[in-house]
Amino acid sequence: MVSKNTICLWYDGTALEAAQFYAGTFPDSAVRAVHRAPGDYPAGKEGDVLTVEFTVMGIPCLGLNGGPGVEHNEAFSFQVATDDQAETDRLWNAIIGHGGQASVCGWCKDKWGISWQITPRVLTAAVTDPDRAAAKRAFEAMMQMDKIDIAAIEAARRG
Repeated sequence: MVSKNTICLWYDGTALEAAQFYAGTFPDSAVRAVHRAPGDYPAGKEGDVLTVEFTVMGIPCLGLNGGPGVEHNEAFSFQVATDDQAETDRLWNAIIGHGGQASVCGWCKDKWGISWQITPRVLTAAVTDPDRAAAKRAFEAMMQMDKIDIAAIEAARRG
């Protein structure tokens, strides 16, 4: 059963592939159900995957194979709070290494164009530090990064 509030993500025939990647990459993620067309339709045939119910880190999602012409952009992203550099590296490298694209300040896109913010908790604490000078140093360090380097953020925060 679909949750009362579900994020619907549009794919061009690759919803199942994306859901399987997310389920294999992120903790507390799974493919819940695959729904296939009960008959032929203008853009496909009986048995084609129409929608996929899945979770990404406990968040209910529905992958809709809506066809071409709809592109994802940074207006929507998953923000993943990581606990250490190993987790940051693992998730970043999984996305980039599976056909994704690096961006800046901890952002990247997966091969389907979905944006991800791989954000160490240390970074969030540093840029919200009540010591505004420390926060500014950490922020300026972050602005120079693609994948976040926790040691560099901590060093910048300390000055």
